[in-house]
Amino acid sequence: MTHPLDLPADALATYLEAHVDGFRGPLTAIKFKGGQSNPTYRIDAASGTYVLRRKPPGALLPSAHAVDREFRVLQALHGGPVPVARPLHLCEDTSVIGAMFYLMAHVDGRIFWDPSLPDCDPDARGAHYDAIVDTLAALHAIDPAAVGLADFGKPGNYFARQLRRWTEQYRASETRPIAAMDALIDALPPRCPADDGAVALVHGDFRIDNLIFAPAAAGAPRVAAIVDWELSTLGHPLADLGYFCMALRLPRNPALPGLAGLDRAALGIPDEPALLARYAERSGRAIPGDWPFVLAFSFFRLAAIAQGVAKRAEQGNASSEQAAQAGRMVDLLAGMGLDALV
Repeated sequence: MTHPLDLPADALATYLEAHVDGFRGPLTAIKFKGGQSNPTYRIDAASGTYVLRRKPPGALLPSAHAVDREFRVLQALHGGPVPVARPLHLCEDTSVIGAMFYLMAHVDGRIFWDPSLPDCDPDARGAHYDAIVDTLAALHAIDPAAVGLADFGKPGNYFARQLRRWTEQYRASETRPIAAMDALIDALPPRCPADDGAVALVHGDFRIDNLIFAPAAAGAPRVAAIVDWELSTLGHPLADLGYFCMALRLPRNPALPGLAGLDRAALGIPDEPALLARYAERSGRAIPGDWPFVLAFSFFRLAAIAQGVAKRAEQGNASSEQAAQAGRMVDLLAGMGLDALV
């Protein structure tokens, strides 16, 4: 029996040969272990190696899994100061593989699934984190209008709008009552800061395993590509920073690996004040007084995303073996959001 996430290799090769310059089959497709939302595949063909991202099968939440938005971001950013994979083709014809998909160039490099960077020494760990923060600041320095993304989202009142959106998404995918999540949904709106006018292209899922680093032989740590742009939009830049800083508090869990309980100073990993200071220096943006709201919002949003993963696992169309486990993290994330808000 064919699995719904299997790719029809022959039909796909025929299609890509007709639509992508230089592409030559035959091809083999191997699904990457990550990517709990949009399934991602390594494509090895006679003409080289590529990466394919597709929508998952089955019933999907409205506006979710927008691979066409991802492709648009890659087109806007490729060749500029923010590193991304080269976009090659967007296929909106669902008859080819059963879903919309896009093809991009393969980026050679290293992906770190564990934010503690166990294979690095302390100096290298610190240098990697510096490179991450510098890359984030470079992303937020992009003028969306200058790269054709002026209409990529609604500018202004980002946090208020996101609270409403993710509350709706959470309720739409709710499978059981979670008291901590209900409490967080009630507590966040009164703390929502007034709009300060800051608008940037935000990644939406900025964490270490969504970064590809240049090969170690390339010298000082350098981000070679930011990947997984599914949640990108126009928003407040500090949302990405808060989301990234969650790793400092998250436990050592296989589904959401964090840094809590580790001696980060001995490891050479900057603490939160150091990360915030470097970002403020590189970006020229001040860190707000109510930073706890930004952190709590980040936990809330990730909890809502995890609940969506749990719902898809229940429906049988999640794209990762870790999907059900990530869904069970909703209780923990909501509780951590409440703790951060104090």
